[in-house]
Amino acid sequence: MAKQEKKTVTGRVLHDPVKDKLRPMFPLDLSKCHTVDELVRAMGDTAFTGRQIGDAADVFEAMARDKDCFVVMTLSGALTVAKMGLVFCDLIESGVVKAIVSTGALMAHGLVEATGYKHFRYNPKMGDSELFQAGYNRVYDSLEPETNLDHVEEVMDHVLDAWEAEEIACSWKIHRRIGEYLHEKAPGRGILKSAYEHNVPIFVPAFSDSELGIDFALHKIARQRDKRPVLRFDPFEDFEKFADTMLATKRMGILTVGGGVPRNWSQQFGVYAELLARRGYKKLPLKRYNYGVRICPEPVHWGGLSGSTYTEAVSWGKFIPPEEGGKFAEVFDDATVALPLIVRAVLERIGYFKKE
Repeated sequence: MAKQEKKTVTGRVLHDPVKDKLRPMFPLDLSKCHTVDELVRAMGDTAFTGRQIGDAADVFEAMARDKDCFVVMTLSGALTVAKMGLVFCDLIESGVVKAIVSTGALMAHGLVEATGYKHFRYNPKMGDSELFQAGYNRVYDSLEPETNLDHVEEVMDHVLDAWEAEEIACSWKIHRRIGEYLHEKAPGRGILKSAYEHNVPIFVPAFSDSELGIDFALHKIARQRDKRPVLRFDPFEDFEKFADTMLATKRMGILTVGGGVPRNWSQQFGVYAELLARRGYKKLPLKRYNYGVRICPEPVHWGGLSGSTYTEAVSWGKFIPPEEGGKFAEVFDDATVALPLIVRAVLERIGYFKKE
């Protein structure tokens, strides 16, 4: 018969953590970590952000191994300027990520990278007024030369000049055409090129808030000047394409890097599906995300969506709650630190990187 814990003189009953099935923690022994995966697994047995990274890798692995799970990656922030572009290529080329929702700026900077142009480290000796006069656009600690963006406009004009006026434009179609151009013209890797080659649609809900959106507006003026039919852009073409894609899935997972519009636009699909059923448009079951991994340093107490928890999203009908099988992890860290660790560890686990 198991021994019963006795009350102490202060009335406390001191439990045995093994009997309570608590998970032990272990010192991080770097001498035993020979791969990124081994390091991340060991970090998962520590505390604070290290543990969050380890837990996130476990959830992302479950998402990646689930053959019935359609994984959406949402991106915000200056991550292609920050040189995370090839990490995204690996996620696409490995077959893990099936769709992307992003800010427009991230795609524009990724196009710069894919066509062989460079970003540069910011030199603090140059003031921002001096940078403007020299044509250097500062992104935190990095620089995007204005000449790079002139080249982006050349690519956009090439794509839009060939666009039939009768075909409605939207972000996923434009990004697919750019990816096709890169497939034919650019020797290097890039997120738009990889997405085209692996049939991964890229949605940019706030398309006009980007260099590519500005180029679309300038192209419209050029068409008007030349008395050519102007192109019509309809964002609901994106909305309906994304909704139809997600309605066809068995299970859904989301990898969110940052927050903002890409995160909310992707998550609100569950709300849309529920309203289709509740307001009598279609007979549908609830469609909610089964998995979620979020990498974002934004805390909840500022009140912005970027910092809101997956628990909050459960209340909106966007995610399946943990008690019904939902699996979620949230990492409060800079994506340039956490993302490569998590992605490399999981891609090692599923065999994407062959052992040398």
